[in-house]
Amino acid sequence: MLIPGLFLKITRKIPKEKLPKTCIYCGNHVSYIDIIASYLVVPNYFVFMGKQELNKAPLFRIFFKEMNILVDRKSNVASHRAFMRAASDIDRGHSVFLFPEGTISNFGKLRGFKNGAFKLAIEKQVPVVPVTFLNNWKLLQNGGFFKSFGKPGISKVVVHEPISTVGMTEQDLVSLRTKVYDVIQAELDKYNKNC
Repeated sequence: MLIPGLFLKITRKIPKEKLPKTCIYCGNHVSYIDIIASYLVVPNYFVFMGKQELNKAPLFRIFFKEMNILVDRKSNVASHRAFMRAASDIDRGHSVFLFPEGTISNFGKLRGFKNGAFKLAIEKQVPVVPVTFLNNWKLLQNGGFFKSFGKPGISKVVVHEPISTVGMTEQDLVSLRTKVYDVIQAELDKYNKNC
């Protein structure tokens, strides 16, 4: 991040040493910077879930080739296989980081969340840690490093307190998804109000 002049400012609602060893990190997705910043935000080893197309980008291929999970969003079978792999990683004690919107939003607006992350968290009874990327879309807009506007600056990130899923069942999926969405949206609203 230093080469293009990007610096990270992380606000933690919980000390990093108190983050759960195994959990699902759910972040809003506003820029390709989110992916790189995630590795600096999360102190413990984790597996990243990202779209298959990232394998075509030389920089991201390094990150995603072996140690992370690529998802072919056009194939239900491939998506299911990717979530089975994520479940296996959780069983081994690894956290998983994903973007429940499924794609990069435009101008920092939060899109609707897909169910996969929350179904997985409930099945494995692991907490969900919301992560809010506040302004990365202003530093690198949707389109990638060579196709869109980018500039140096401070990437601002908020890591929220874990949300427990202990005792939850599939009937709680929508309420869990809504709770995570509301935490991230409230943080975005607070940031945008003060800009």
